[in-house]
Amino acid sequence: MREIFIERDELLLRIAIKDNGKLEECFFEEASKDPKIGEIYKGRVKNIVPAINSIFVDIGLEKEAYMYLSNELRNEGIKKGDEILVEVIKEPINNKGAKVSKNVSIPGRFMVLTLGGNGINFSKRINSQEEKDRILKAISNVDGYGITIRTEAVHAGDDDLIKEKDRLLVEFETLIKKLQYSLNLGKVYGENIILNKVLTENLNTKCKIFTNNEEDLNEIYSLIEESNDIVVEKFNNARSLFDFYGIEKEILKLRHKKVALNCGGNIVIDKTEAMYVIDVNSSKNIKGRSFDKTILETNLEAAKEIGRQIRLRNLAGIIVIDFIDMRDFSHKSIVMDALKEALKEDKGNIKIFPFTELDLIQIARKRRGKSIYEYLEEKCKRCHSEGFVLKLSYIEKLIRNEIIKVEEESSINSFYIELDRNYEEIVRGDEFSFLANISSLKNEIYLNFVDGIEGYKIEPLIFKSQKENVKNYLINAYEKYE
Repeated sequence: MREIFIERDELLLRIAIKDNGKLEECFFEEASKDPKIGEIYKGRVKNIVPAINSIFVDIGLEKEAYMYLSNELRNEGIKKGDEILVEVIKEPINNKGAKVSKNVSIPGRFMVLTLGGNGINFSKRINSQEEKDRILKAISNVDGYGITIRTEAVHAGDDDLIKEKDRLLVEFETLIKKLQYSLNLGKVYGENIILNKVLTENLNTKCKIFTNNEEDLNEIYSLIEESNDIVVEKFNNARSLFDFYGIEKEILKLRHKKVALNCGGNIVIDKTEAMYVIDVNSSKNIKGRSFDKTILETNLEAAKEIGRQIRLRNLAGIIVIDFIDMRDFSHKSIVMDALKEALKEDKGNIKIFPFTELDLIQIARKRRGKSIYEYLEEKCKRCHSEGFVLKLSYIEKLIRNEIIKVEEESSINSFYIELDRNYEEIVRGDEFSFLANISSLKNEIYLNFVDGIEGYKIEPLIFKSQKENVKNYLINAYEKYE
C-alpha cells in the first residue's frame, strides 16, 4: 500500500512517499516567489540572440527566463515583443534565470495535455493493446493539443477519462484568455504545483494520505474526487507529522555517505564538483562459498538500493556507479536489469548507459528541483564554506519535536541543549527567536555551544542537581516574553 505524508509550515512544504512501509521519495518546496518546475507564465519576448541560439523572456520577475531558439520557433517567426505562454522546465540557479519551454503542458491523473501538440500517445508502461483500444474509443483527438495517456489511465473508467480531458481543456481555455486579455506578465498556472504534481503522479488504486494542513486537505479532496480506495487523514498533533511517523529519522540518514545493505555489503555515495560517484563494497558479505555468487548477490542488492537512493536524495546530473567486478559477463546483464527495474518508477528524465570498459555504469538524470542536501544543509562558516552543516532552521525543528514529545509524556519544562559551535554567532544574536522557534518561550532552556557534535544534543532536566550543574548556561531571553 502506498502512503503519502504531506507536512506544511510557514516556510516549507515537505512530502514523503512510502511503499509498503519503505520510504521511496521525498519532495521539498520552500516558500518563495522563485519560479518552479511545471509552473506556466505569461511572458514577453525581450530579446533574441541567434549567436547563442537563445531567446530571453520577461515573465514578470526580476530575472528574465530563457529558452533555446529551435528550428520550430524560427519557422513560427517568433519575434521580439511577442507575448507567449511558457512552462518552467528548470529552476533558476545563482544569477541565471529559469529555463522555459513553449511546449506548455497541464498534467492530470490519467493524462497530460500539451498545447500545440497533436494526436494521442501512450505511456510506455501501457502494454495492453486492448486497453489502448478502449481508451481511444473513450476519448478523441483535440485540434491544437497533444494527449499523453498515463499509466494510471488503465484503472480509470471511460467517464473518468472524459471528465478529466474536459477539465484540462477548460484550464487551458482559461490560460489562453489570460494570454490574450490580461495586461500583466507573470504566473498564470501552478499554485501548489509540487503538491498537485506529486499527487497526480503517485495516486494509485490503494493509497492513504496524511496531511497537517486544512487547505492542502481541501486540495487533496478536489483531486481525488470520489475514490473509495484512497483514504485521507487530517493530522492533528503538536509534533510535526514527519517526526510522529518516524520520517524525520530516515531523512537524517540521507546525510550519511555510507548505506548498509542487508547482505552485509554497503554502498558509498560521494558528491564531487562534476558528478556523484557511488561505490559498491562487499564488506562483511563473505558468508557464501561461491565468490561469484556472493559478488552477484551484493551487486543485485546494491542495484536496488542505488535506485531508491537516487530517487530519495534527488541526485541529478552525471552519476557513476562502480559495482564490484564481475567475471561472469551474464551477471552484468542481471545487475543492469535490476538497476533499470529499481529506477523504472522514476518520473525524472533518466538514461542508463551500458557497462564501460572499466566496468562502470553511467547514469544521466535530469534535475527535478533541488537535491535533498540543498534543503537540509548550509555551508559551514567556520571552515570557510568548505564543508556543510545542518541548517539552523532544521535543527530548531528537530529540537522542537523532542521538547514537545517530552512535554506530552511528562510535566518537564527544563532542558539542557548542546549546539554545534558553528551556530553560536547567529543564535547568540537573537536568542529570543531561537526560543520561539523551538516552542520554549515559557520553558527553562540551558544552552551550551560545543565542538565535535553533529548538530545538537538535548537532555530533559528533572532534578535540581542537574540544573545546578548547568546553571551558567541558562538563557534569559524568555524574560522578554513575560
